[in-house]
Amino acid sequence: MKILVDADACPVKEEIYKVAWRHEVPVTIVSNSPIRIPAHPLLERVVVSDGFDAADDWIAERADKGAICITADILLADRCLKAGAAVIAPNGKPFTTSSIGAAVATRAIMADLRAGAVGDPIGGPAPFSKADRSRFLSALDEALVRLKRGR
Repeated sequence: MKILVDADACPVKEEIYKVAWRHEVPVTIVSNSPIRIPAHPLLERVVVSDGFDAADDWIAERADKGAICITADILLADRCLKAGAAVIAPNGKPFTTSSIGAAVATRAIMADLRAGAVGDPIGGPAPFSKADRSRFLSALDEALVRLKRGR
């Protein structure tokens, strides 16, 4: 079991550490630039090149049935799901094989709308909230319990 984190813009790193320590599961923090992490034997930091999708590629190559991937990147979530990993967004919403197709399509539509927007810009995701943080903690804990039972 392992947790792989797309860490550059992840707002729930501290929450990941706490849940991982409680379940004694190793965490790999993957980023394009150095990120401070607590000194702990279950935590590993991997700094990849600043190349396009370098962190995504690193995570996707290591995603498997024993992994939980934390990312807001829909295309990375799709790759990880195809590799058999569980995937959770930082807002606590799980990506699943039955929901990822719609998420990829919506992402493409929104990118097209933003590219063609004139005048009022089309915004991004809603601001991160306490409810998102709470939902994430619950989703990560549940995913780890499911993974442990499946072993």
